[in-house]
Amino acid sequence: MPDFTIALQSFSDKYRYKYLALYHALRDAIHNGTLAEGTRLPATRELAAMYGLSRGSVSQAYDMLHAEGYVRTIVGGGTFVTGMVASRQETSNRMAQVVLSPWGRRVLSVMNRTGEQKGAGPAGGEAGGGGWLPAGAAVALASPEPDGVISYRDSGPWAAGFPAAEWKSALAWAARGRSGGRVAGVSGTSVSGTSVSGTGAAGLAGAGGSRADTGRGDAERADIGGTAWESADPGRSGADPLGELELRQAIAAHLRRSRGISADAEQICLFNGSMQAITLLTQLLLGEGEPAVLEDPCYYGIARAVAACGGVAVPAQLDGQGIVPRDWDARLLFVTPGRQFPTGAVLSHARRRELLKWASRRNAVIVEDDYDSEFRWGGRPLEPLKALDQEERVIYIGSFSKTMFAALRIGYAVLPRSLVRALASAKALYEPAPPARLEQRALARFMRTGGYDRHLRRMRRYYGAKQEVFRTRLESELGGLFRLQPADAGLLMYALWRKSPEEYRAFQAAATRRGVLFRDAAIYRLTPGEPAACFCFAHLDEEALLEGVNRMKAAWIDIQVNGN
Repeated sequence: MPDFTIALQSFSDKYRYKYLALYHALRDAIHNGTLAEGTRLPATRELAAMYGLSRGSVSQAYDMLHAEGYVRTIVGGGTFVTGMVASRQETSNRMAQVVLSPWGRRVLSVMNRTGEQKGAGPAGGEAGGGGWLPAGAAVALASPEPDGVISYRDSGPWAAGFPAAEWKSALAWAARGRSGGRVAGVSGTSVSGTSVSGTGAAGLAGAGGSRADTGRGDAERADIGGTAWESADPGRSGADPLGELELRQAIAAHLRRSRGISADAEQICLFNGSMQAITLLTQLLLGEGEPAVLEDPCYYGIARAVAACGGVAVPAQLDGQGIVPRDWDARLLFVTPGRQFPTGAVLSHARRRELLKWASRRNAVIVEDDYDSEFRWGGRPLEPLKALDQEERVIYIGSFSKTMFAALRIGYAVLPRSLVRALASAKALYEPAPPARLEQRALARFMRTGGYDRHLRRMRRYYGAKQEVFRTRLESELGGLFRLQPADAGLLMYALWRKSPEEYRAFQAAATRRGVLFRDAAIYRLTPGEPAACFCFAHLDEEALLEGVNRMKAAWIDIQVNGN
């Protein structure tokens, strides 16, 4: 399935016929620059399958665009956006632009659609209370697990699957061509300098390592190294705190095509992982004692960031369609609409609109964490909140730590223009010398040359097959114990426990004795709730997945026979 997202639902509400809705969605994306000149549109069959349309409707929309000069068709090559694109709407033409103080405590002004400043107010003073969470604060470290343990948490080993040659070439180019560093071969060494050869028995968690809570894949232990730098990067001083411009440009182009987000490189800030972005943004936007709305359950790194800043977490109810909108008395909301973490619920289009209306009404900011949108194996794509945002109230956060490898600590945020200067100043204060500049340049080249897209396509097929194997076996063997939540994306499977809480605790203990570890979803809850488990399946091979289910089945039999 190609990386391609357009705001079709928005136009489906306006136009009776599907081909007209598609035509206007594509035309609008071309006009606002989301679909840039030269962008290749999906084949009619692919686009029809993605959005549940007939192939005839797609062909009719393409014909209309072609007749008006918006696209051109190359026989045997595809359909491409032409250069007939209207200039992008400037920020001053937005409905309203919220200008925050450097500390995020007050709104300094609101700019109306003519660019006139309204309602200037006091800066509000510096942050009071709270502390800085270092990058990776939400990563739980654990010692290696004993041989024979099958872990459904984030632990090794990892199978081959990463495009080592392409990435190695990009690293060598970045070191030699851009920074002047001398490149020396170091076989079997990763970017972080950790040996990655010899992964051990396939599927068993004997390799250990760090654990990121949101689920990571097994591509990261492939031999991606072969490169070391023996000279420092000479351009460190005076570097842009927002990160390497080349990578920000590559991310902007990727988001326009794959997520329908019309973003410029100047709006993108790079971080040492997405957790650093969440923490620093929380410090800027949340004052001591102020409320922040969080999904319940949610990624506990967000809750920790709010607590560290002295904020008050306001739990928001979830159902099968994600967060349930309310008129919260707050000015900050953290949400995962693409795939709610950890339940996997996808926020409906109507609710996305409701959240944006709430933010406008409350003069609030929404932080959209799109933590694993790249791994989707089915279902109709929905545009992110950021793609629907007309008032620049949404901050969009993404990461490469799961799509590439965990050691590559590169996350990013797409910011409202009014927040760019304040965030750049804060980031320069905390991090005067931006890290991983060589890796940033290498990743930019990797994306520009198409290596990243090819890698994502391979890994989608790879993880999708694993997910299907695990889900099928778990439902057939343990369907009486767990109710799996529907999910067509992501590297984590959320399962509600069907029995009593006492039986859940007994099952956990019995599974541990059988050598199976899985994550208790209670660690993500802000308030008590029904028992549930999180299975991070991507790092295990098919044999280990099936063996793990068999062991859990045996653990339940142990309880029936022995009573504990």
